[in-house]
Amino acid sequence: MKTASRRLPRTAAAALLASLFACTAAAQATDVARRLEGFDAYMEKTLKDWNAPGVGVGIIAGDRLVFAKGYGLRDWEKKLPFTPRTMSPIASNTKLFTAVAAGMLVEAGKLSWDKPVRDSVPSIRFHDDQLDNTITLRDMLSHRTGITRHDTIWYKSDFSRKQLFEKLVYLEPQQPARTTYLYNNLMYAAVGYLIELQSGKTWEHFVKEHILDPLEMTSTGYSIAGMLQQPEFGVGFTERRDSFELYRIPYYEDITGVAPCGAIVSNIEDMSHWLIALMNDGKYKGKQELPSGVLKATLEPAIALPNTALEARGWSEILNAAYGMGRQTASYRGHLITYHGGDLPGFHTQVSMMPQDHIGVLVFEIGNHSQPLYNIVSYNVYERLLGMSLTPWSERQLEIRLKNKKAGTEARAKAGEGRIPNTRPSHALADYAGAYENPAYGVMTIGLKDGRLQFDFHKIRMPMTQYHYDRFDTPDDEQDGKWSVNFRTNPQGDVDQAVMSLDEAEAIFVRKPEAIDPRLLTRISGSYETPGGVKIRVDVASDGKLSLVQPGAPPLPLTQSKGLVFRSPRFSDVTFEFLVRDGEVTGLRQRSPDTEFVFPKR
Repeated sequence: MKTASRRLPRTAAAALLASLFACTAAAQATDVARRLEGFDAYMEKTLKDWNAPGVGVGIIAGDRLVFAKGYGLRDWEKKLPFTPRTMSPIASNTKLFTAVAAGMLVEAGKLSWDKPVRDSVPSIRFHDDQLDNTITLRDMLSHRTGITRHDTIWYKSDFSRKQLFEKLVYLEPQQPARTTYLYNNLMYAAVGYLIELQSGKTWEHFVKEHILDPLEMTSTGYSIAGMLQQPEFGVGFTERRDSFELYRIPYYEDITGVAPCGAIVSNIEDMSHWLIALMNDGKYKGKQELPSGVLKATLEPAIALPNTALEARGWSEILNAAYGMGRQTASYRGHLITYHGGDLPGFHTQVSMMPQDHIGVLVFEIGNHSQPLYNIVSYNVYERLLGMSLTPWSERQLEIRLKNKKAGTEARAKAGEGRIPNTRPSHALADYAGAYENPAYGVMTIGLKDGRLQFDFHKIRMPMTQYHYDRFDTPDDEQDGKWSVNFRTNPQGDVDQAVMSLDEAEAIFVRKPEAIDPRLLTRISGSYETPGGVKIRVDVASDGKLSLVQPGAPPLPLTQSKGLVFRSPRFSDVTFEFLVRDGEVTGLRQRSPDTEFVFPKR
């Protein structure tokens, strides 16, 4: 790699940059071009080394876009060039838009950064009272709630933003609040819903009215469908896992529910308007379009991140990262940098700036395998503009990529070596078929077709084959991966649970029993008599839930197991079955491992 001359002293570099920004736009472009001498050749080599389809780069100096260029192709198959107008999902770079939008409501007195969210929005519910009384808007926007990602809840699902908001109550924290950085897209989806509740406008409408329109981001939108109506748009291509072949992958479009964390679609030209405003305290074309106090708040460090690169690899160029709200800050070779990445299948972006040096960089990239390029290219641009020696980022990361690729191929070849041969499922295959539900993740359906179980979860549909005993696996799909389900049997011998490892923990899906005819439910309600002559009562609530009431005891909730068989949450080996003859409920049978009683209905 060609390197620049010796690094300039910090004061000299700052003086050069100051003179650069004082020049006319033409002079700025000329000076940037001089500093970027050799960059085109570097990009050509980098794309070739990484087998990358296409990359777009934009550079902002002061309050102008002084460099914008595409390298490679926006459509690998049709050989269409990548340009500064190429539209692409910016994914998680949407988050800062959401943080700024929420900040506008903070300034309006409708939300607060540091008071419990429930003070402003009483309808929000977290997992327990402590979280309800603790979690703030800043906590949600800085990934410090102690609640981990749970991305499988929203990935490829049709859950609405309101439904996702209501699922927060099921997310158990893994760490105490404000102690650990745990990235969480669902919190941003929830903040988007808070914006709707407090403004009376959808997140999409609010962001367009208060950010996109004032910044003249006329090409920017929220959907792939809209993107495909534009003259230029990127097409997702990536490398196959076990070869270097590039292949086209589908757009990810199930984004509406979590739009506030990653739905914006834009290009380098439009995003330069956003970055200019961020770099100039909210001013765009001399007018204050974004509140400077809100932008300052998003930069304030809220939670520290570990120096992983230093500790794991000895790389010390970027140190002491912290997350604010919607963006990180760190020291890059002695210069303050703020940045954020965005990643969706096939598309990856980086928005960054060095506030004290008045320069910013946009990188748009196609290809999952070449995702690290948005950091690699950004760092290279900053080092060139600041007159630094060039760090061999591409060589470092490429070596890691190729090693990991080789290791992944070898590891997949070993999959299944732990399988116990010659086992049989405990039940006939038809007994596993049914719908299984987890309150957070939703419904997983197991079907039966042509003698094979069929897996259906959040639009991921694949056949399943027995691995051993009651474990069934799908094929290992290039895009959707491999899914493994272990079925559990209750004490009555019924297949009633399915367990999957999702995100950072196991998730239990409980089999959904067939619905009971509401007319029969009304007949279940009433009194039953024990052998000792004591009257017990079964109540049916308006929502169809049953409870058993014994004299002097609190109501015992009953959960449907299958048909007219119910269980108490206290004991899985005790069942209550309602007996029916000629459409009339005649009694209640209680079974346990050591007894069986029948209580006639009175």
